[in-house]
Amino acid sequence: MVNGDTRVRGLAARAGGWSARHRWAAVGIWVLFVVLAMGLGSAAGRVDVKDSDQLKGETHTAAKIIEDAGIEEPAGETVLIQSKDASVKATDSEFRSAVAAVVKAVEGTGKVADVTSPYDTQTISKDGRSALVQFDIRGESDTAGERVEPVLKAVEEVQKDHGSLRIEEIGGASMMKTFDDAFGDDFQKAEYSAVPVALGILLIAFGALVAALLPVLLAVTAIMATMGLMGIVSHVMPMSDTANSVMLLVGLAVGVDYCLFYLRREREERQAGRDPQTALRVAAATSGRAIIVSGVTVCVAMAGMLFTGLAEFEAMGLASLMVVAVAMVGSVTVLPALLSLLGERVEKGKIPFLHPDSKLRRNRGQGNRESRFWTAVLKGVLARPVISVVVAAGALLAIAAPALGMKTQQLTLDKEFGDSLPIVQTYNRLNEAFPGGSEPAEVVVKANDINAPEVKSALADFRDRAITSGASRGPVEIKLHDEQNIAFVYVPLVGGSDLDKAGASLDKLRDDVRPATLGKVDGVEAPITGQVAGSKDFNDQLAGSVIPVFAFVVVFAFGLMLLSFRSLTIAATSIVLNLLSVGAAYGILVAVFQHGWGASLVGAEGVGAIITWLPLFLFVILFGLSMDYHVFVVSRIREARLRGRTTKDAIQHGVVTTAGVVTSAAVIMVAVFAIFGTLSMQSMKQMGVGLAAAVLIDATIIRGVLLPAVMALLGERNWYLPKWLHRLPDLTHDEAPEAVTRGAARDDEGERVPV
Repeated sequence: MVNGDTRVRGLAARAGGWSARHRWAAVGIWVLFVVLAMGLGSAAGRVDVKDSDQLKGETHTAAKIIEDAGIEEPAGETVLIQSKDASVKATDSEFRSAVAAVVKAVEGTGKVADVTSPYDTQTISKDGRSALVQFDIRGESDTAGERVEPVLKAVEEVQKDHGSLRIEEIGGASMMKTFDDAFGDDFQKAEYSAVPVALGILLIAFGALVAALLPVLLAVTAIMATMGLMGIVSHVMPMSDTANSVMLLVGLAVGVDYCLFYLRREREERQAGRDPQTALRVAAATSGRAIIVSGVTVCVAMAGMLFTGLAEFEAMGLASLMVVAVAMVGSVTVLPALLSLLGERVEKGKIPFLHPDSKLRRNRGQGNRESRFWTAVLKGVLARPVISVVVAAGALLAIAAPALGMKTQQLTLDKEFGDSLPIVQTYNRLNEAFPGGSEPAEVVVKANDINAPEVKSALADFRDRAITSGASRGPVEIKLHDEQNIAFVYVPLVGGSDLDKAGASLDKLRDDVRPATLGKVDGVEAPITGQVAGSKDFNDQLAGSVIPVFAFVVVFAFGLMLLSFRSLTIAATSIVLNLLSVGAAYGILVAVFQHGWGASLVGAEGVGAIITWLPLFLFVILFGLSMDYHVFVVSRIREARLRGRTTKDAIQHGVVTTAGVVTSAAVIMVAVFAIFGTLSMQSMKQMGVGLAAAVLIDATIIRGVLLPAVMALLGERNWYLPKWLHRLPDLTHDEAPEAVTRGAARDDEGERVPV
């Protein structure tokens, strides 16, 4: 092999070459960029998505009315007082004494307002065993969880004096505090443990501390820079905590992967006998180019979330897009500079028994060591490609089959957290005694004069009809805000935590009760919001955005692959294989979380549904991330084909020589995503399990069996590009030195193979 100064073309090669020649400048620019982004982001502060922007439809209208009126809805709390058996009723003196003690205790904290007795509001269950004391926590609702502890302790003291009764508190503030206490550390530990896990796997993959630290360092700095950029961008498009968590996951995954691809290729070229400068140039031209193609494809996929019209999705999409772009730029600029500075010192800190070669010079001229396992697998796959395609595709379709019966819904408290928390048991008892009472529908009534006789009459009619229609069993509470001419009507929905039944009750309110009452008064707006309404509006909007998002991601991914490989066949097979991978992930999710197959292994018993936002989110994320491996493997196959190998030999070479890096990258992704699969929240558990399963399938069945089998069957047709498409921009692979010196591969008719 030659070490001459052969020029290679392409953005990645030029960027890598410049960085290698201006090493300290490249590193300095990157550090300055990270520091400036963090500093400016911190100074600007982050603007989060407002409630009024979360959803469209009636939920948005209601939130907008409240926001424009300047009304701060306090966090409402409820104390459930319930006899443990039928011997004590709400009318008994012991029960009345407990109610009075609760009212006195919570008022004595000085933290509450508008305390109401069940004997005044008639919040007593039909069987007479349960009653509700209701009140608000003073101050802003967003921070009520920080002020509710004295109230919770006061209620606990009352419970100690009334052993025959069950006295428990639940509400927005107490749930906020419980979740923060129980799961705040849970999330933090998961996020913090992701970096050490990735580092540990990289140590095994590289066998050297310096080489393992580089990908983690670049991923962490990319995440830090993006966090600063999120603060700046949030003034144009608001962000959120969820977007921040997703950005961290995606940033760590792609940041480490991109560096891993680059480092492995640079090491391989040095092992093949090239000097460090040439090895770095080849890595820049090949792996660097694959990183750019993959990064742009991932960014396009993430941009699909911007078409949902859902503020939370838009925030997640933009945050993910930014971190991928930052990691991609860092991988093709500062990484070559660091490798040029380090030279063979990148192998410092060798781990005994893990480093593949005690001295790289021992392997000079030996080239990349091919995976024995994948060599054996590929031998069988390429010998019988038809059988391999049938078996692999059949297995994936069978795994994906349960997805046809997928049921999506917002998870209620009991589904989200199970019975692990005492407050969940309180939630269940409250819903049993007062169906829908824990999360009532909220009607926001706006009128020119809220105290006008016709408005008051309509409000009274609405309250009565809500019960007589069967939508609610009451009590229906009305709160007036005279100055703003707004009324809040709280309607417990029949169905309670059963969202299907509660949804039917909501439809009665919206379609029957409201038009017959409030709808008859001119100038009155009465949008209905609440948990059930929010879930329905979210589902409706999400369903309407599925086709646009799907079309955008698939069409643009197809176009990028077509331009990057100048092959209609490669572009088409890429899309089909990615869709198979996503379908299999859906099937696993439905089988585990909806049907309960193996649910006990991941702590997901009794969930019975997939959280609403997850399918579209997974499609976008997986479609983007799976392109990492696909572009890397196909690029290597194409490169071998350019060097003059037959298509079959190129497939063999491309798959087995990338097997190590793809396996390492996949193990890191699976490990990081699996951490989130261990969290207590079912929504996070579903996300972690879905992502981990899809990446595992993608790196094994798809890239190791199905891709080579399909390409083997297609043969030279893999590189097919119709003549009418030859005018497309040429963004094909940057040529390695061997390709330049040997000349491009030619097909049987003597023309350059359009690969």
